[in-house]
Amino acid sequence: MIGGRTFFLAAGGAALFLMQIAPSMAGDAHVEPVTAYVEANIRGWIENQAIIEALNTQNVLHAALTQAAIDDLDATWRAEFSSNVHPLIDTVVGNPLSMFLKEKQIASGGVITEIFVIDAKGLAVGESEISSDYWQGDELKWQKTYLAGASTLFVDAAEKDESTQMLQSQASLTISDPKTGKPIGAITIGINLDAL
Repeated sequence: MIGGRTFFLAAGGAALFLMQIAPSMAGDAHVEPVTAYVEANIRGWIENQAIIEALNTQNVLHAALTQAAIDDLDATWRAEFSSNVHPLIDTVVGNPLSMFLKEKQIASGGVITEIFVIDAKGLAVGESEISSDYWQGDELKWQKTYLAGASTLFVDAAEKDESTQMLQSQASLTISDPKTGKPIGAITIGINLDAL
């Protein structure tokens, strides 16, 4: 009965919000509570001026980047990730947007494990925690949000973090410019499923 109800709610949600919610698997038990948390606690601040300005600025700076240049930047980030010297990483994690995201993570009381904002090329703009790569454009979190259009929410599969043993999922949303309605990037939020 519970399994049937979960399937019915997920299927009904998919029918009602086909353009807005694209869960990885409609039957995943975590999708509904993660979606509810995002709608109640996150969607309201993703168009904060700090996020919109940072995205618009970086989109202008990165407009002419080729895939080869993106790959070079990502390789630099990955090398810095395992080094004591990391100027590229520092420019991202030390910027005002990353400080804003860190505040949002702390304010969640342990529900949010990480937040990162991704530009129109799939590159990191701000991060509350340092990620292992700079380019997210080859991942579903960007492909199923930014490329899918405005108001899209993608809830990824639940996974156990090997180091913390925490069960978590990533929820990703398209970010649109409030003035134009045009998608300008995406945001990914790690959710501690045990804290929901």
